[in-house]
Amino acid sequence: MKPLLDFIPLIIFFILYKKTDKMDANHPLLTTFGLSGGVDNNHILVGTLGLVIATLLVYGYLFISQKFRLDKQQWFVLLMTVVFGGLTLALSDDYYIRLKAVLINLAFAIGLAISPLFNKNKQPIIHKLFDPILSLSQSGWTKLNWAWVGLFVLMASLHTFFAFIFKGGEYWGEFTAFGDMIVMITFMIAMFIILRKHFKIE
Repeated sequence: MKPLLDFIPLIIFFILYKKTDKMDANHPLLTTFGLSGGVDNNHILVGTLGLVIATLLVYGYLFISQKFRLDKQQWFVLLMTVVFGGLTLALSDDYYIRLKAVLINLAFAIGLAISPLFNKNKQPIIHKLFDPILSLSQSGWTKLNWAWVGLFVLMASLHTFFAFIFKGGEYWGEFTAFGDMIVMITFMIAMFIILRKHFKIE
């Protein structure tokens, strides 16, 4: 249930992104919060405002439901969304919100890659996360960790491609809303198929 909540802000972003005229600098959502619109990027600004508000509400709910605590990665995503979303809205410049997903995925990739350096037994963080359900050798855990590093590097690369390279970012909103979900589900299915004999539980 909790992973699904993470997609709510993205869905709200996509709906506002698609339904807002990019030339509408006086969109009600912008004027309500006293924000000035941009020249031709108001669909992104409105979507970003919806993303920030929805993220605060979702993580506020998680904070309360998790007995007034958030996981480190949840704090990180919340902080990045508020900071880069805030910069986007304050400067009416969508460059910063486009950059957010790239940096988040790179940060996760780097964190996984260097995680063995910060554990006493030199185990990657993936071992701790999946140990309850998988039985792997030391080599297997290392390979799985690098597979996850590769996943986040791939997603960072795809976000860079769609945000800054492909057709001037014309399809960036669509990829932001659904790209991560599609890539992640595909990766999880592949992981399940490859590791199906190593599951501890039925």
